[in-house]
Amino acid sequence: MLNYKANELLRFTTAGSVDDGKSTLIGRLLFDSKSIFEDQLDAVKKSSEFKGLDYMDLSLFTDGLRAEREQSITIDVAYRYFSTPKRKFIIADTPGHIQYTRNMVTGASTANLAIILVDARNGVVEQTCRHSLIASLLKINHIVVCVNKMDLVNYDKVVYDKIVEDYKTFASKLEVKDIHFIPISALAGDNVVDRSENMKWFEGSTLLYLLENIHIGSDNNHIDCRFPVQYVVRPQSDTYHDFRGYAGRIASGVFKKGDEVMILPSGFTSRIKSINIAEDFIDEAFAPMSVTITLENELDISRGDMIVRQNNHPETGQDIEVIICWLNNNPLKNGSKYILKHTTKEVKALIKEINYKIDINTLHRKEDDKNIQMNDIARIKLRTTLPLFYDSYSKNRNTGSLILIDEGTKETVAAGMII
Repeated sequence: MLNYKANELLRFTTAGSVDDGKSTLIGRLLFDSKSIFEDQLDAVKKSSEFKGLDYMDLSLFTDGLRAEREQSITIDVAYRYFSTPKRKFIIADTPGHIQYTRNMVTGASTANLAIILVDARNGVVEQTCRHSLIASLLKINHIVVCVNKMDLVNYDKVVYDKIVEDYKTFASKLEVKDIHFIPISALAGDNVVDRSENMKWFEGSTLLYLLENIHIGSDNNHIDCRFPVQYVVRPQSDTYHDFRGYAGRIASGVFKKGDEVMILPSGFTSRIKSINIAEDFIDEAFAPMSVTITLENELDISRGDMIVRQNNHPETGQDIEVIICWLNNNPLKNGSKYILKHTTKEVKALIKEINYKIDINTLHRKEDDKNIQMNDIARIKLRTTLPLFYDSYSKNRNTGSLILIDEGTKETVAAGMII
């Protein structure tokens, strides 16, 4: 039997205003958790010396672009991987500038948790609210507010308490129930990996301890069974002459050997004959495992079809209402046609109507403003050439999300959340 740990990987994103210390914080996490290779360490030491610094600039571990290093800012989304004995992590370091909102959406789209950095000197500012609202919109269940640069305010508890109070007042509007607060100094290392000697008044955990122990197993939807078929496995070898398996990643739910299932769009039913990962056969599988499923009956199933439970279906339709983040330089226009990718299905789609733009700072509707430019967030109606099998994004992030692709350039122009 294969042993699979559902919560061994935590994906998290960092966000905040420019110069709040996001890259330095990640550098500190990597450095203090001993997740840096010797050659990386030497390169950053040399770069720090070249910049005339008398200390090692930890932000250089993530600011990989030349323009980022020259300007000491983050422009693109930088992904970093590290692990501790308790958990593996994938970090998305996202930009703070308002013009890079689309990059923040990209980095946050797959995250379980968001770290929102607040400069202790400035408190809660517009970008704090903006990024927190985006995290709420993307249904990130856990937010950690790190009040950074406490060393620059003499580790003052009064300053920290005021920021916590201000953020809690703002966060009462958000649909996020799990919010944590930690006072830190990313530069000095206070409360990042090791407890701070300068803030003994803080009785909470360090950031790394929280990241290692926060419970994310229940974040996945284990009720609604959805298995989008990605590939039909037909080895046609002497050993597996009649083998027909359906490979893909479970979007949600738990599938067990012997379960009665239905195939969409055909509506045919069958039972699960076997579930396997590579050479290992298992009795049950759940999101987000990648598996191959075989059925007792030979059915006509292809990429883009979906295996579900007989009494638990997703929505099926061609008219879809979506909240999108527009990612392209060219504006969104009514009547435009795009390629739409949803789970493993690819169809053509038409923009039927632009309902309204969303003010990302307040989440208020701007119904008179339908000029959708890059980084704007809007609610629109789509019409697809073939039916989609979907759930609302609030119910299922995997079957409730989609992207739009320009037919000519093949650029991704929008990321969408189905309402």
